[in-house]
Amino acid sequence: MSEYFGAENLASPNGKTLTIETAIANLEQKEDTGLRYYAAWWLGRFRVKEPKALAVLIEALEDEDRRTPDGGYALRRNAAKALGKLEAKEAIPALLHCFDCDDVYVRESAAQALGAIGDRSCIPHLLKFLEGGVEAAKTVPGKPHLVQPYEAIIEALGVLQATEAIAAILPFLEHPVEKVQYGAARALYQLTGKDRYGQHLIEALQGDRLQLRRSALMDLGAVGYLPAAEAIAETLAENSLKLIALKGVLEHHLQAFSSPSPQLSEDSIRVLKLMDSLL
Repeated sequence: MSEYFGAENLASPNGKTLTIETAIANLEQKEDTGLRYYAAWWLGRFRVKEPKALAVLIEALEDEDRRTPDGGYALRRNAAKALGKLEAKEAIPALLHCFDCDDVYVRESAAQALGAIGDRSCIPHLLKFLEGGVEAAKTVPGKPHLVQPYEAIIEALGVLQATEAIAAILPFLEHPVEKVQYGAARALYQLTGKDRYGQHLIEALQGDRLQLRRSALMDLGAVGYLPAAEAIAETLAENSLKLIALKGVLEHHLQAFSSPSPQLSEDSIRVLKLMDSLL
């Protein structure tokens, strides 16, 4: 089981050593919802791609038992996230069906999973949610979230290189919710490579709210925007998050500008020095 990164040595919430077989069994049983929730996370965390594991995770997307205090579907959310980590193309129909769920966080997890899986066949389905534009992207009365997980949907379209979505995403740069703006800037940079969208995220690093600065850090790391390296290092946020963002920038740069030379580029060295300063 070496390909599962030593997963067989971890314990489940009941203290018993967890193996792939017991994780699958825990997800299949119906009596202990806590074990089911943990098993879904575990299978995704350790990239268990066995057919049986994928089958039980897909089945968990229809779970009716584990509910949050506000009526959400906690297990469905975890199962969708796991299937994204596993890049399970066979789960795409079930993940698309998740958009019929009344739990917005299930829909959010499904959108993130579809982006992670990377199959462009889901682009038309995701694009439908942007048809109403910014005017339709309103907050649910009495709830802290929007009617749809627009940030996750837009980010998935960026990851999927859905250039046909550019016109639909552009208005969301003016959305009143900052994180949706950042998601739009992130996706537009991925789709166009234009600096102004990366600069939009750099400006967000100067915001007053820590949570928003954290979000902008992760977005810059996700797109690997090299000109943001110094701004990332200077952001008023945790060094651990800045290191994660700089690691993303460095990885993108190394992938995009790889050469047969064993020597690192000046830009790579610059980012490494910034990372070293944060340790």
